[in-house]
Amino acid sequence: MKSAVLGLGAAILTTACSTVGVRTGTEEPAWREIARVGEIEVRTYEPRIAARTVVTGDSDAARNAGFRKLAGYIFGANSGRTSIAMTAPVAQAPSQTIAMTAPVAQAPSGTDLWAIEFFMPAEWTLETLPVPRDPAVQLVEVPAETFAVLRFSGVGSTRAVDSRKATLLAGLTDSGWRTVGEPVAWFYDPPWSVPALRRNEVAVRVEPR
Repeated sequence: MKSAVLGLGAAILTTACSTVGVRTGTEEPAWREIARVGEIEVRTYEPRIAARTVVTGDSDAARNAGFRKLAGYIFGANSGRTSIAMTAPVAQAPSQTIAMTAPVAQAPSGTDLWAIEFFMPAEWTLETLPVPRDPAVQLVEVPAETFAVLRFSGVGSTRAVDSRKATLLAGLTDSGWRTVGEPVAWFYDPPWSVPALRRNEVAVRVEPR
């Protein structure tokens, strides 16, 4: 009973803090900054594990649908009925294919497909993580990567994200970094957070020219 009360108190405190943009105790994947291009940070990320699902629809609807699926997994919809700590950010990227284990077929050209990811806390491995009950949720190993990252606040709407992606790519045009693949969006705060205090980022994989 005592542990349940303490857990509830911690959840209330975390929610209250996240409303004003304070991510108390929220783990992020390990990274370090290695360069800057104006406001753009170039970061290296260590290998990590993600829970991933692929959903269809416009950007905002897909993010919400993917979030619900992945939240179900970390809140106990898994083989061990285990709760897994929430981390930041939630990643959203365009996807061209749907994994074979997902309960949908590969979408035809022109349909919006989005890969939504939650990164797992560093204490977990593929061997120790519980298996998702939802076959649309997969556990994947993400290799070490280098990203160029542009941070912004406010509501992470489709228009805002697309605008920042364009700014990011334009800022890298004459830099010493070559982009690899399409930009992705990272969201660090829940939708009830004060917009002006939210942390959002757009990122794209890069390599030295």
